[in-house]
Amino acid sequence: MGGARLKDVAERAGVSIKTVSNVVRGEIRVAEPTRTRVLRAIDELDYRPNASARHLRTGRSGVIGLAVPELVQPYFAELATAVIEAARAHGVAVLVEDTGGDPEAELRVARGLSDPLVDGVLISPSRLDQAALVRGPRRVPLVLLGERDFEVPADHVLIDNVSAAREATEHLLARGCRRIAALGFQTSATRHTTSQQRARGYLTALRAAGLAYDPALTPPVRGFARAEGQAVTRGLLALPEPPDAVFCFSDLLASGAVRAAYDAGVRVPGELAVVGFDDIEETRFCVPSLTTVAPDKAQLARLAVDALLTRVTGDPEAPHTTIHASHRLIPRESTS
Repeated sequence: MGGARLKDVAERAGVSIKTVSNVVRGEIRVAEPTRTRVLRAIDELDYRPNASARHLRTGRSGVIGLAVPELVQPYFAELATAVIEAARAHGVAVLVEDTGGDPEAELRVARGLSDPLVDGVLISPSRLDQAALVRGPRRVPLVLLGERDFEVPADHVLIDNVSAAREATEHLLARGCRRIAALGFQTSATRHTTSQQRARGYLTALRAAGLAYDPALTPPVRGFARAEGQAVTRGLLALPEPPDAVFCFSDLLASGAVRAAYDAGVRVPGELAVVGFDDIEETRFCVPSLTTVAPDKAQLARLAVDALLTRVTGDPEAPHTTIHASHRLIPRESTS
């Protein structure tokens, strides 16, 4: 049914026009059964709110922006899907932008300059110049996603990477591994906070187990890609004393590590246990299935969207907060 009106949705759902409006705007809590009924009626009637009219009436468009460094990366694709789902529950649309990790593009998005209609911005930055962001004006509220350390006046939603990496390393220690390599250390020129925090958790676990740090087991990587994991693991397996386990700072690095082991005739997990990070979908279906740290991406998305919409509809000057989402280690065949 084309051209459905708010009144049509209200009649189909058996509620008032005001209730439908509240569900669409996501500004007032509506009982879950009622909200579900309204959303079903919206889908059935293919109702589309008039964004231009709403923008003129309220000063808000009902659209938020999400910027990620590489949408082609499975983690960011899955995170974007979770953000879209979380925003939909508030009747809000999401404009997704791939910045390519370009600092100028990230700065433009963070200032709310990439699209004049967005009410606020979520950004998972890669190389954002925080000093430039602090110096310049911001048009809309901003919420940061991810593990970078920022001194920016904005809410920040993340997981505890140090704790997560420590748990991953402790899992390998409990399995009896003692020469545990780590893939994800980066050079000083390319080092990001994600790498630093996961390295800290890895080193903390080794120290607690009484094991000395061996730099030969932490060769630097240029990025968190499959090919990089494969290439670096080949070097590790060629060492006079190769590792008996590898903790990878991303599932893509771990995928490459497993391939390198296969090419070298090294059994996983018999001769080399492998742990990844991110719990992307392919980890459940690769052979062997991959033990990984799973950030709660749905919770990350909900917390970020809620924080942003609170800024959009509430007090933009309220104290900013750091909000932690949960994570868990999922043991699978690559360490069992």
